[in-house]
Amino acid sequence: MNSFNLQSHLDTIYAAYPEAGRQPIIGITANFAGEDATLRSKYFEKIVAAGGTPVILPPVSDTGVIINTLDHIDGLLLSGGGDYNPLWAGEEPQTELQNINARRDLPELLITRLAYNRQIPILGICRGIQTLAMALGGKVRQHISSQTTTDSIQRAKAVKHSQDADRSEPTHSVIIQKGSVLHSLYGEDKLYVNSFHHQAVSDGGKRFNITAKAPDGIVEAMESNEHKPIIGVQWHAEWLDQGLPLFRWLVQQAANFQVAKRLHDRVLTLDTHCDTPMLFAKGIHFEQRDPRILVDLHKMSEGRQDAVIMAAYLPQPKLGEKFSSKVDPSWVENNANLSPMVYADLIFDRIEDIVRRNSQHLSLARTPADLYEDKRKGRKSVMLAIENALALNHDAANVRHFAQRGVVYITLCHNGDNDICDSAKGCNTHNGVSAFGERVIEEMNLNGIMVDLSHAGEKSFFDALQISATPIVCSHSNCRALCDHPRNLTDEQLRALARRGGVAHITLYPGFLCRQGEASILDAVSHLEHAISVMGIDHVGIGTDFDGDGGVIGMADSSEMINFTLQLLRRKYSERDIEKIWGGNWLRVMSEVQQFPEKN
Repeated sequence: MNSFNLQSHLDTIYAAYPEAGRQPIIGITANFAGEDATLRSKYFEKIVAAGGTPVILPPVSDTGVIINTLDHIDGLLLSGGGDYNPLWAGEEPQTELQNINARRDLPELLITRLAYNRQIPILGICRGIQTLAMALGGKVRQHISSQTTTDSIQRAKAVKHSQDADRSEPTHSVIIQKGSVLHSLYGEDKLYVNSFHHQAVSDGGKRFNITAKAPDGIVEAMESNEHKPIIGVQWHAEWLDQGLPLFRWLVQQAANFQVAKRLHDRVLTLDTHCDTPMLFAKGIHFEQRDPRILVDLHKMSEGRQDAVIMAAYLPQPKLGEKFSSKVDPSWVENNANLSPMVYADLIFDRIEDIVRRNSQHLSLARTPADLYEDKRKGRKSVMLAIENALALNHDAANVRHFAQRGVVYITLCHNGDNDICDSAKGCNTHNGVSAFGERVIEEMNLNGIMVDLSHAGEKSFFDALQISATPIVCSHSNCRALCDHPRNLTDEQLRALARRGGVAHITLYPGFLCRQGEASILDAVSHLEHAISVMGIDHVGIGTDFDGDGGVIGMADSSEMINFTLQLLRRKYSERDIEKIWGGNWLRVMSEVQQFPEKN
């Protein structure tokens, strides 16, 4: 081809479309010198060689610009450059500190933190690994020589971390931790690298595992311990031929993220149970990224979550206790005679007030059609539920009141028997569902409210399954075959639920996922896949129990919801199946339940 023939080049581009349009976009942070934002060509050349589309990100600290940038990239590459000002870490500068680059510091700390919140894959190189540490809770040595040990033996082992040789020449080795992503990329225990630094990570912090060190103990690599695609390396991988696997890793992770984002654009994502309203009396700012709660508008947007069912949780008083003694006094000044029904209505009033104040971005939904309309208009949706039918004040007629308020399901009990049924953690007061409970279930059927059997005892579960004329749901329950806890469902329960057309939604309460060790998103996926193996793909979903002590590593709040989609994509679930898991199954049941009164 004549390299000066423009049409030939255009023909090549047209022939590559649309495949080229699916290349993940990798944002690369630029250096800054004098009046110029600059970038070594090796960075974007490696991204292109790895199959990505590079874009250069200037050091701009305007948050609107940063957020808009993050909405349009699929991966982030933090490039090398000057040192960090130690004042960002609350430290005074030491005499060995070298050239800092103040123009870059704040923009890169901001973009890293916000990219982390959005689950965007990140690769940090040299200064980039230090950026990860500074932005995400780790620590950086101001200068290696000033903060290494004074022990003479250790000093004798010190490695020269500056580079006099050609940039593409390895000058020292690093030892890679087995079992790390880095080790899987190279299949080697030792790697030879180049080095151009005097600052280095001293502590990766709680979010990272150190995965490579130089012979003198200096940290050379770290990666996320939260099942997130984040790696930082101290060496300049862009100059090395053996650096390409790292760039391929970033581009592949970004491609996965791009697929997940596009899927979330098309698929409705619904979390069927959170307890966030419990905290609304404490001055919570739902419109902000409030660290006191796990579900808010910012986190839902970051995790690309469309809708959530918020439960009015009512604690179950023990025999002889007054309900008002169990309620947080911040809800009302004088709650001595507060009834369960009034308390539930207070919670719904507070939710409706939050929705009104954020009506541009948030809507109260009652039906599946409402949810899809909100998604089409770019709004998040909230649905209402009751956790513990104690809210009925011992009167089945009050079911109609809550149906008129828009309640879509009622969990029949909580931790303790009530007048409706026995709890999984109760005393077998009724030997299942009581006579009053049977009337309540019938009223729920007639008013189009879903019957939720999470928290119910096994006998209550099977009783309700027989009583209800519509399919029942378990909004937040796991599999007893994987974790032997009375709150979890046996395989027999799962099969019976599926036979009647119901659904069971996996929850993120750690104690229901595993009995030992720290629960993670992988445990939640295991419970989901067990439920699928027993019930089939048409009867499962997700109910996080966020702010009711739900949340695990890798899926700790609503901002991490897209991580679950990434896990499903890695396991080759189809878009149709993912749509069912993310709420399609639940909405099928909801439609059937809400249409029942019209047909009867």
